[in-house]
Amino acid sequence: MSVLVVNSGSSSIKYQVLEPDSGAVLRSGLIERIGIDTSWDQAFEILLKDLDGLIPDAIGHRVVHGGETFRSAALIDEPVLNAIKACSPLAPLHNPKNLAGIEAARKAFPDTPQVAVFDTAFHATLPAASHAYAIPTSIAREYQVRRYGFHGTSHHYVALKAAEYLGRPLNELRLISLHLGNGASACAIEYGHSLDTSMGMTPLEGLVMGTRSGDIDAGAVLHLLKNSNMGADEVDQMLNKQSGLLGLSELSSDLRELEEAAGQGHAGARQAIAAFVHRARKYLGAYMAVLGGVDAIILTGGIGENSAPMRQRILQRLNFAGLLLDETANQDARPSHEVPVARLHMPNSRVKALAIKTNEELMIAKQTLATLTESQPLPAARKTIPIAVSGRHLHLTRESFAILFGDSAELQAYKPLSQPGQFASHQKVNLIGPRNRIDGVRVLGPFRSKNQVEISRTDEFFLGIDAPIRDSGRTEGSAPIILEGPA
Repeated sequence: MSVLVVNSGSSSIKYQVLEPDSGAVLRSGLIERIGIDTSWDQAFEILLKDLDGLIPDAIGHRVVHGGETFRSAALIDEPVLNAIKACSPLAPLHNPKNLAGIEAARKAFPDTPQVAVFDTAFHATLPAASHAYAIPTSIAREYQVRRYGFHGTSHHYVALKAAEYLGRPLNELRLISLHLGNGASACAIEYGHSLDTSMGMTPLEGLVMGTRSGDIDAGAVLHLLKNSNMGADEVDQMLNKQSGLLGLSELSSDLRELEEAAGQGHAGARQAIAAFVHRARKYLGAYMAVLGGVDAIILTGGIGENSAPMRQRILQRLNFAGLLLDETANQDARPSHEVPVARLHMPNSRVKALAIKTNEELMIAKQTLATLTESQPLPAARKTIPIAVSGRHLHLTRESFAILFGDSAELQAYKPLSQPGQFASHQKVNLIGPRNRIDGVRVLGPFRSKNQVEISRTDEFFLGIDAPIRDSGRTEGSAPIILEGPA
C-alpha cells in the first residue's frame, strides 16, 4: 500500500509517497510559491504530474493543531473539516494552510481516502497538572487556554524506535525525547504516553529555538507592551521571528554558523549556544524528576541528529543520574533513515542515550494506514472480550496475606470476576494514608507476585498520596501506603 503524505505550509507543499510497512519512499518533492505563482488547486495539478501516473492508495495530511477535539488521527469528512476549522484560532498561521491543502487534495483525488494527523495528538494524554496554566479555570475554558504541545509525531516515532533498539516494550520505558532543530521541544514519555512537554498553547513556549524565545516571564511581555513602542503584533513578531539563537547572538539562527563564530571568539554566538544548552539540560533534569527516573534520553531533529558538540554539551556531567556518555560513540554517531538509531552511551551505562533520525512522514503514513484499518467495519467473526470497571481493591502476595490475616488464613472466594480465574474474596483490609484512612477494601484473588493497591483519583486526594496512572502491575516508584488487617 502507498500513502501520499502532504505537509502544507504557508506557501509550499512538501510531499512524499511511502510504503508504510517498508518505509520505502516512492516519490518526493517540494512545490513552492503557492499563492504567488500558483493556486492551491494548481499546486496539486503539478503534484499529480510529478507523481507520473502513481496514484496513492491513501493520503495523510499533517495538521498542526487538533485542540482538545482530536486525540488521534482522523478520517477526513465534513465534520472533521469543520472541527479543524474550529481549531484555527489556536494556530492561525498553520491550520488554514493545512485546510487549503486538504481541500485541494480532495478535489485532485476525489476517490482516495484521506486522513488528518495532528502534531498535538500525541500529547492528548497530558494530565491536568501538566496541561493547565495556573489562571482562572473559567477564563482558560472559555478561550481554550491550556498547554497542547507539538512535535508529537516526531516524539512518538523516536520513542517507538528507542523501544525497538533497546529490545523492550514501549509501555515499560521512561523516556525523555529532545527534538532539537529550528523548532525545539522536550517530551517526558512515561510507558508510551506523553506525560509532559515543553511547548504549550503555541510552539513558542519551552526550549531556546532558532528564532523563538522559548520560556519567558509573561510579566516581561506586559512590560514591553506597556513601556516600549511595540504593539501586540510587533511583540509577537519579536518573540517568534527575532529571538532565540538569532536574538541572543544577533548573528544567525543557524547553529552551524554560530558554532563556527563561537570558535572564533564571537561573544554573542557563545552566549546563544550556552543558553540553548542550559535550557535543554534544565528540562532534562525536570523531566527526570517528573518521571521518577529515566531509562533513555533521545536526541533528534537537525541538531540532535547531526551536532556531536551540542549532544556532548547537553549530555555531559549526567553521571549522577546514571548516564555515562561515550565520547567516541557520540563523535561517530550518524543516524540515518537506513540505520535510524545511534548509541551515545557507554556499554555499562544504566541510563541510555540515543541519537535517532526522526521520520515524521513515515509516522504520518503509518498513522494514516492504521486509521483507515480501524475505520473499517469489524469482521463478523471478531470475538468480544468482557471488561468491567472495578472500584477500589488490592492484590496481595501470599506472604503479605499471611502477615495481614495470619499464617493459617486462606483466601476465600466471595464471587467470580469477569476475568477468567479471578475473584473477589471475603477478606478486606484498611488503607491508611498520610491524611485519612479507607476501611473495608476488598482483596482480589488469586495471589499476585507483588502487592498492588488500585484506587480512584478521588481516593488519592482523600488519602493524601500521589498515585500514578499506570498499567496494572507497574508498581515501581509508586507511593507507599499502610495496609491494616486483623492480624
